[in-house]
Amino acid sequence: MSAVALGVTKKEKIDGLAESAGVSLAASAWKRLRRSPVFLIGATIIGIFVALSLLSPWLAPHNPSEPMLIEQVVKARNEIPPPQPGHPLGGDLQGRDFLSRLLVGSQQTLIVGVGATLIGLAGGLILGTLAGALGGWVDSVVMRIVDVMLSLPSLLLAFSIAAMFAKPSQFTVILAVSIVQIPVFARLLRGSMLAQRHSDHVLAATALGVKKNAIVFRHMLPNSLSPVIVQSTLVLATAIIEAAALSFLGLGNPDDRIPEWGQMLGDVQNVFDTHPHLAAWPAVCIIIVALGFTLMGETLREALDPKNRR
Repeated sequence: MSAVALGVTKKEKIDGLAESAGVSLAASAWKRLRRSPVFLIGATIIGIFVALSLLSPWLAPHNPSEPMLIEQVVKARNEIPPPQPGHPLGGDLQGRDFLSRLLVGSQQTLIVGVGATLIGLAGGLILGTLAGALGGWVDSVVMRIVDVMLSLPSLLLAFSIAAMFAKPSQFTVILAVSIVQIPVFARLLRGSMLAQRHSDHVLAATALGVKKNAIVFRHMLPNSLSPVIVQSTLVLATAIIEAAALSFLGLGNPDDRIPEWGQMLGDVQNVFDTHPHLAAWPAVCIIIVALGFTLMGETLREALDPKNRR
């Protein structure tokens, strides 16, 4: 190889290192995400799911609670409306258009998943900030509570919390799932804040006499939020699955006029042998949406990890 070629190669390497050093972590992460097929697949799945959820009242061809095909339901012979013009997926056990219920159910699933994640994130931020900023006995008490909650299976804990309510509803499902997510965010934020406590900018602010509240909320907390935000995308997938499980077990909204994918699974468990498609469609939707959030969350975590920066 010629010296000129070697010189060009060395120059390209030096330019690449200089460019990497001058680019922020966020910009570098976004550059990697745009080139990641896994992230693009996950983002596409989530984008389609969110669009369908928001537009479902207008996209649904029929009223999801109206039994317009009830005359085709023959309970004695366990017959339901088959696919037909105007009803591509047929009807359910009550003669309601199945496609309309599937579309509107995506909106309810999104509300439960996002609502549970936001409440869990808020609770985790409060506990994690207290433990990471104050330390001492406050840290010990908060972390022991978190350890106890994390020692229990998340679905079992969510089931126990939801069963405590006399009247199950969509809100009780959101509350049960969100409480299960709180210790995950709290432990993650507390660990990030403890790492920030010994960083150069925090030590410099302390040496300059900056008040502790300002150090916590202007320096430690903002720089500790990245892993927590990334974790929220992964938790969204778990929240959707756990909410569907609670609705499947009958701990969700008892009003079946408002469809939800987990509830739709529970309604057909007695006729699964004869009409498996009634369970297959909502189950596949839950799996695909959870997969989309998982793919996007994992690639986000890898892209924002400083160790992976090139």
